[in-house]
Amino acid sequence: MHNRGLLIVISGPSGAGKGTICKALLEKRDDLFISVSATTRSPRAGEVDGVNYHFLTKEDFIARVEKNDFLEYANVHGNMYGTPKFKVEEMLAEGKNVILEIDIQGALKVKENFSEGVFIFILPPSMEELKHRIIKRGSETEESLMTRFKNAYQEINYVSKYNYAVVNDEVDTAVTKIEGIIAAEKCRVDRIKDTILDSKEGLIHEQLYD
Repeated sequence: MHNRGLLIVISGPSGAGKGTICKALLEKRDDLFISVSATTRSPRAGEVDGVNYHFLTKEDFIARVEKNDFLEYANVHGNMYGTPKFKVEEMLAEGKNVILEIDIQGALKVKENFSEGVFIFILPPSMEELKHRIIKRGSETEESLMTRFKNAYQEINYVSKYNYAVVNDEVDTAVTKIEGIIAAEKCRVDRIKDTILDSKEGLIHEQLYD
């Protein structure tokens, strides 16, 4: 009998580096699996259905929303994005640890439906560094830069809704901290109580019949 896998939800403000951290985690460990989101947007060059995203028509997506098939979903710039519930549940039941890298609103929606998840908020070392990282992308106009920075400043207030906060000053250090969180969560009694009971019963059986 194997333990149920962990659902690890990683989010934080734009520019905090959550995508880089998730990529580093997946490269370092073979016991972590990324959840593939569904979307109504068209595939970009090189994207593969089922690998980068599950590409759906808008009608199909809406039908799945009505059937409550998503842990969370949102409309982003006219396209729908969602986390398929069935696939996540399937991987967790197999004992796989699943990472969701999603925005803060999505994470809070998942928390409503999946309270046993592990919710990790990625923080920048400082607001000045956050601003520097957003500028470094080079894809922002002055107006969009200020909007993004203002949103990020407000989003940091949601940190209290999460189980853990990890400051991303160095990616390797942040990854090590998240690995520590995963190890601690795996040892929580409420997660392994069935295994403990099985071990206890096995020990009693040995004492009675050996």
